[in-house]
Amino acid sequence: MINSYQANHQAKLTVGTNGEAVALFGHRDENLKFIESRTKALIIARGNELILTGDRQEVEELEILFKELIKLVRRGNLVDPPTISYTWNLIRNRAHKGAPEELDRDLGEVLYVTPKGKQIRPKTLGQLRYVQAIRQYDIVFGIGPAGTGKTYLAVVMAVNFLRSRRVDRIILARPAVEAGEKLGFLPGDLQEKVNPYLRPLYDGLYDVLGPEVAQRYMEKGVIEVAPLAYMRGRTLDDAFIILDEAQNTTSEQMKMFLTRIGPGSRAVITGDVTQIDLPRETSSGLVEAEKILKDIEGISFQYLTEADVVRHPLVQEIIKAYERRAISCPGSNSRDI
Repeated sequence: MINSYQANHQAKLTVGTNGEAVALFGHRDENLKFIESRTKALIIARGNELILTGDRQEVEELEILFKELIKLVRRGNLVDPPTISYTWNLIRNRAHKGAPEELDRDLGEVLYVTPKGKQIRPKTLGQLRYVQAIRQYDIVFGIGPAGTGKTYLAVVMAVNFLRSRRVDRIILARPAVEAGEKLGFLPGDLQEKVNPYLRPLYDGLYDVLGPEVAQRYMEKGVIEVAPLAYMRGRTLDDAFIILDEAQNTTSEQMKMFLTRIGPGSRAVITGDVTQIDLPRETSSGLVEAEKILKDIEGISFQYLTEADVVRHPLVQEIIKAYERRAISCPGSNSRDI
């Protein structure tokens, strides 16, 4: 039974071809079910037609949402629950509300095409601002939870800078901090022990460049993947430098890293301040840098949130649950999670 709130406004949309309707609705209408679970409006699919019934504001918002999703389908993009979440979050943002053409232009920009033909675009407003900051500032801090694309987009931009000859090399670094495991128990020499910590950086490079090209660049020294400790005593000129998992740097390590940056270089520092694996008595270099460097011109701090998560939709809910726990239990912190 439809209540008076749901039935006071109605709109109809024609999707297009049956194939486009199937791509939009999802397997067994999973996309429609996902949207319905997040609105009070009623959504009825009849063939390739959609009937939306409910509150005027919600129905109008759903109209914009479906029109944007239809554009994505026609452009060959996969429409799934994560994509729907990104698009909906953007539509609800005041800066873009009522201006879907601007939204389509911003999110339609292809940053890079991988060897497999995968088109990489910013998928959320947070990601878009992050990418724009990397283009504009010499030093960018990307701070946010897991799954927001902080490191992956930094790698994409680094490759763009390299291929446009704005830098001569790419350097990717991570602190080798024990997140509950002990390095000493891992097999192999020191390099083999730290490689597991660097694996996410390798994965990003391989996806963007392809394994063969990435390996060739590393053999030539054009790309270097190394633990943060390897940066000590060096000056890094004309390089695109990425420091990943920066929440696990000490204050001394963060200062050491930032003072390695030489002329013609650009640095992106990424981290999640809710996932600090340092000993309790050790301050995070990323947290400290936020306080010390926030007012320096030429340095940009970009904050991503659960709305920018580009993994499984449940990841957003998991992050929100932990945030609620932190609010309800002020004495707890990331080290207790």
